[in-house]
Amino acid sequence: TGKAAVVLPHGVLFRGNAEGEIRKNILKKGYIKGIIGLPANLFYGTGIPACILVLDKENAEHRKGIFMIDASKGFVKDGNKNRLREQDIRKITDVFNAFEEVPKFSRMVPMSEIADAKNDYNLNIPRYIDTQEAEDLQDLGAHLQGGIPVRDIESLSAYWKMFPTLKSDLFAPLRDGYLQLKVTPETIKTNIFNHKEFSAYNEKMAQQYATWLASQQVVWTTLEQGFHVKETMEAMSQTLLEAFTHNELLNEYDLYQHLMQYWADAMQDDFYSISLDGWDAGNEYTRLVIKGKKGKDGKVSADKDIPGLAGIEGRLISPQLLIDIFFAAEKEAIAQQEQLAESAQARITELEEEHSGEEGLFADLEKINASEVTKLLKQKKAEKAAKEELLVLQDYIDQTDLIKKANAEIKKLNEALEKQVLAKYPTLTETEIKDLVLNQKWSAVLLDSLHSEQDKLSQTLSQRIKELAERYTATLGVLEETTQEAETKVKQHLKKMGVIF
Repeated sequence: TGKAAVVLPHGVLFRGNAEGEIRKNILKKGYIKGIIGLPANLFYGTGIPACILVLDKENAEHRKGIFMIDASKGFVKDGNKNRLREQDIRKITDVFNAFEEVPKFSRMVPMSEIADAKNDYNLNIPRYIDTQEAEDLQDLGAHLQGGIPVRDIESLSAYWKMFPTLKSDLFAPLRDGYLQLKVTPETIKTNIFNHKEFSAYNEKMAQQYATWLASQQVVWTTLEQGFHVKETMEAMSQTLLEAFTHNELLNEYDLYQHLMQYWADAMQDDFYSISLDGWDAGNEYTRLVIKGKKGKDGKVSADKDIPGLAGIEGRLISPQLLIDIFFAAEKEAIAQQEQLAESAQARITELEEEHSGEEGLFADLEKINASEVTKLLKQKKAEKAAKEELLVLQDYIDQTDLIKKANAEIKKLNEALEKQVLAKYPTLTETEIKDLVLNQKWSAVLLDSLHSEQDKLSQTLSQRIKELAERYTATLGVLEETTQEAETKVKQHLKKMGVIF
């Protein structure tokens, strides 16, 4: 009953001679259970693609085929290498464990096909799984006479199946086999996103997601010290995949990737904190420090606290989240002062740009700052300069004073807010902590992931339609006319220059 999964170069799947004989005999014994083709440039030290050969002696004598997966296209660029995402790994394992046949991805290949004379025990994956995408054909008729080929629009049938009237709202017949847009290319996405059928589909997805999220809320609320983090996480991810498995347009593994990304970024740490110390972890925070460095004299400087709210890190709840929920008025007061400072700085920049020319008020200043402008104002007053010049200089000084006052007030408000935030952490009740973490933190981020996928759907459809519309906008006749106009203009210019007569 021995089992093994071996990472190998693809050559072992098709090389002949002695290797071919070894492969043939292993296949006849039925030891190979499956083959998983991986992306190229995945491993350090080599750029060639690899595969995973899954060997299993259990029930080998009854094995009638080999399950093959071509996962070579599921990856993300990571620096100069490729990397499997969480969704790629999960899709591979789910499909393999279920022996699920997915078009252009996986297939159970009968041993009779592998042993056939045309294959002769060659296991090269492309022989058995066709992953080629349909070629994006150029239509000469559309290039000559305009219009969008019906064939290209019908290739988006998955969308029209869900949004049947959207198609008729976007396109009108032009001639046999060709359509034309009824809206401008710039408004395609807006028309799609606001269409009643697309809105209904989005609402359906939102309800599905809300149902899943509500079920998780029940689980999250009952989390207590000592719960099993990995088991809980596995159950959560599994229920998400199950909730969207039969969705017509949305790929459930895309949503899974969002969940796993947030799990890696924050949720995992939160789960372990709750498992270790319960919800009391929400009352805890730490003051971050800058580690001391060794100076030129060989001495190490002392560690220093990072001042202000930037130096506070909540174990479950960030200071910013506390501020958003409990100290909105204080946050608004700081924002108002920041707006005053930004407006004053914008006015200063405007004055500097307007009066920094060769004949401008600031032309003779080496540096343009409050000190130099104050000196210039005294000088201009002594010279009894024009009132307009004095007003400009005074305006500059007033704006710099306004920035100083605003920054001083911001510092004062931030210090007061910091004290309030630090005082709030220990007083948070378990109910408040759960609300902040479950609703304001976890659920809020996960809902954003759904909105991201909804937007991606409309973006994908609108981009394809816009691409097709723009491809055939300039017909041959239009191009010839444009070329003729340009040629005529060039000849006229050359004639004026005396180059041609």
